[in-house]
Amino acid sequence: MKALLITFDQAHYTRIIATLDHFACRGYTSWPQVNGRGSHTGEPHLGTHAWPSLASAILTMVDDEKLTPLMDALSDIDCDRPRLGLRAFAWDIIASV
Repeated sequence: MKALLITFDQAHYTRIIATLDHFACRGYTSWPQVNGRGSHTGEPHLGTHAWPSLASAILTMVDDEKLTPLMDALSDIDCDRPRLGLRAFAWDIIASV
C-alpha cells in the first residue's frame, strides 16, 4: 500500500476527485486551502493580492497495483494545464489501523 499526497490548483479539484473515483480510491483526506510555490515552474498559490490563487491537497492510500495508472492519470491532468500546477508524491505505508 502507498500513501499518495496530491497538491494542486483548486481548479483541478473536481477532475482529481473524478480520477480517484475512477480508480476506486474511496478514502481520502482533503485540505481545501493550502499555500505553496512550485520548485521550478508555475505560479505561486499564496492567497495574497499579488498571488491570489490557492492550492488544495489530498492524501489517500492506494493499492500498489493502482499507483502507476493513477499517477499517469494525474500527470495527464497536469499536462493539460501545466501552469496551474499539480504534483503527486507517493511513499510506502507499513501498517494501518
